[in-house]
Amino acid sequence: MNVSPSKLNTFLLFKLPSAYFCGVRTKLLNDTTCVVSVKHRWLNQNPFNSMFWAVQGMAAELTTGALVMSKIRTSGKKISMLVANNNASFTKKATGRITFTCNEGQLIDNTIEKAISTGEGQTVWLNSKGINNEGVQVSDFNFEWTLKVKN
Repeated sequence: MNVSPSKLNTFLLFKLPSAYFCGVRTKLLNDTTCVVSVKHRWLNQNPFNSMFWAVQGMAAELTTGALVMSKIRTSGKKISMLVANNNASFTKKATGRITFTCNEGQLIDNTIEKAISTGEGQTVWLNSKGINNEGVQVSDFNFEWTLKVKN
């Protein structure tokens, strides 16, 4: 079974309802890229009338995690995945629709290949940028994923 945007959105409803009800939605998932968007609204705002940083983090993490899940499924191996570290920077108030994009599918492929060939756990840093309707970057997230082939 392939991982698709509609399946990811259904997954959010049942497994990550806070992300779903905050409006986090997968728009695109292919071999290299995942795009997730979320619109600033009353339910996901902070006291400063912009999107709460954690909502941005949920959307950004989903772009990287969905790519990792998709690549693991394609590999045909049982591989565990877990976020070990993350960091973020915020450069502008997040209002309107914010679109997060991760374009690092090839980096994930390389990491999975190394995990399979060595049998050792591997880590990979993946980036997701949040861009507003005007094309201005509002946030920049990095997630360190650990990948390990299960026996």
